[in-house]
Amino acid sequence: MDKLVLFNNTALNKLLNKRSGESKFGEHVKTLTSISNIYEQLKNLDVAYVVIGLPEDVGVFANGGKPGASRAWEATIKILLNIQSNAFTKADAVLILGHLDFSDELLEVSKLDQNKKSNIKKARKIVEQIDKYVAHIMQLIVASGKKAIVIGGGHNNAYGNIKGASLALNKPINIVNFDAHSDFRPEEGRHSGNGFSYAFAEGFLKNYFVFGLHENYTSDGIFKTFNETKSLKYTTFEDLEIKDKLSFNDAMYHALTHISSKPYGIEIDCDAIENIPSSAMTPSGFSVNKTRQFVNFFAKHKNVTYLHICEAVPKKKTANLVGKLITYLITDFIKANASRNYSV
Repeated sequence: MDKLVLFNNTALNKLLNKRSGESKFGEHVKTLTSISNIYEQLKNLDVAYVVIGLPEDVGVFANGGKPGASRAWEATIKILLNIQSNAFTKADAVLILGHLDFSDELLEVSKLDQNKKSNIKKARKIVEQIDKYVAHIMQLIVASGKKAIVIGGGHNNAYGNIKGASLALNKPINIVNFDAHSDFRPEEGRHSGNGFSYAFAEGFLKNYFVFGLHENYTSDGIFKTFNETKSLKYTTFEDLEIKDKLSFNDAMYHALTHISSKPYGIEIDCDAIENIPSSAMTPSGFSVNKTRQFVNFFAKHKNVTYLHICEAVPKKKTANLVGKLITYLITDFIKANASRNYSV
């Protein structure tokens, strides 16, 4: 666990803004005090949700994208801790575990010229190492019986999430991915655009549903693969929001039917949300409220295993915006899951 940096009371107190007459989320969350025997501590702790940060964007670099997703964890934790603690937010059911420290990897990649193919290959090798750490911590969280809430980072971490959950459960898992892109690119070396194709090829991912694919940014090859493979399904953003071929609610039920027979993860790529700072920011995407409805819907099912929010790229002027967005999605997940009321 040499990459895990525990979130402790010192860090908590630096970020917490207490106010007389109010009770903040951060005043009631749990933290760990020892780095040893993480699995046993998680298993025995009376919480339902474990929050872990993955502050890296090596996978984005390795995919030729714009860096910055490494800053989302810091932007989020500042906001999350300072929302209100009340009957809705359920802070006492949450452990803030901490984050995986990829500062060495980020420093190494910062020295590379992204325009050189040899450097892209180097970055992809680094992503393979990051995968191992992500898969390990996810395996511990899921095996302990808790729901993981993962704050990225690049979408490359979907692979580690899926592998870790699959190993913990000793079977493949399913995924619903709220995304403008399939991230099902060829197995050409690990990066943010092929986490799902690698997980599928290696048997960790069974049924996969991409919700809101952008037709302009999906190749014929990807569409052909999905159309010819029973366990791979999608709906396009244009069918939902432009052509009105399918309602948002009907599409969610369709996706749930495809994935809910097994444990599944919810993947939220901020590239899919309109005008949100991200690695591939879009002027045409789902609204924040639609995104929140999506998380609320899929968090209610008994088989949900984790939530992963990724690809947000906060800058100085947008850090609070990004932090608030991700915090809304985290608390939507917790609220819906804690009061889950249906199964398919």
